[in-house]
Amino acid sequence: MEKKVYENLVSQHKPTETRAQNAFIAFVTGGIVGVIGQLLIEFYSYNLDISTQDASVFMIVTLIFFASLFTALGFFDKWVTFAKCGLLIPITGFAHSMTSAGMEYRKEGPIFGLGSNIFKLAGSVILYGVVSAWFFGLLRLLIMGG
Repeated sequence: MEKKVYENLVSQHKPTETRAQNAFIAFVTGGIVGVIGQLLIEFYSYNLDISTQDASVFMIVTLIFFASLFTALGFFDKWVTFAKCGLLIPITGFAHSMTSAGMEYRKEGPIFGLGSNIFKLAGSVILYGVVSAWFFGLLRLLIMGG
């Protein structure tokens, strides 16, 4: 098959992407997750009578727990398909990537399955997070001094 004929055939069956609509959906769902996070902080700080800083830690743990639980139950992938990157904010996306990798390789055992594959996607996030934190820390030290 000629290259032009093939490209024409592919373009006919390629799904159209509406970037503006995807961005709007991601913005709204990400905002909803942010509101849920703020409501959790308010709930924890009011009901547990703790500081906002401590309540923020509880909120992060809650979001991680529910993202992992919903991934294990099979809901999270369906929600991400609709919400695009709005649900993959760093905390829930990190929890989802680790839980899904752990579930995928659990049959291979705790060492060669779970242990060696759980950080497959999350490993790059950790690597570049640590490297960028080091770089910006060094930059701050050089600009602002010790």
